[in-house]
Amino acid sequence: MTTERLEVQRTIAAEPAAIFRVLCDPQGHVSIDSSGMLMDATGEPVTAVGDTFVVHMDREALNDFPMGEYDVTVTITTFVPDREIAWTILGRLRPQIGHIYGYRLEPAEAGTLVTSYYDWSSIDPAWKERNIFPVISEGALRGTLGILARTVKRGLAPT
Repeated sequence: MTTERLEVQRTIAAEPAAIFRVLCDPQGHVSIDSSGMLMDATGEPVTAVGDTFVVHMDREALNDFPMGEYDVTVTITTFVPDREIAWTILGRLRPQIGHIYGYRLEPAEAGTLVTSYYDWSSIDPAWKERNIFPVISEGALRGTLGILARTVKRGLAPT
């Protein structure tokens, strides 16, 4: 693992398909967010690379930059049903940042081994120079996996 990528894992007692449904649904992203930034989402569940949806954000949850409320477009960059999903975020900042978030799902004896990753190795040089990454901590990634496990277990996944 490089210093420009975080990965965390957790085994979740559910089939990969149940977890993948949450990760494909815009409201699923809002439901499992541990950062507190994702307020709502607009759009249909994604089904392929290139699909998009809009997430309504509130950066005040991080208390790092005074951006307030704003929208970003999530664009799917990897889509392998029940195995892996990843996306980049397009927003109002210029140049676009280019960081990637994603999940890999692997069948495991007790359910599904879920790997959450956050990769900023290919961000625009203008952002690398600012030395502000990672924006989301390893702890936040772990927290999101915990919320994902709870969401799937309780059957609260969007349909």
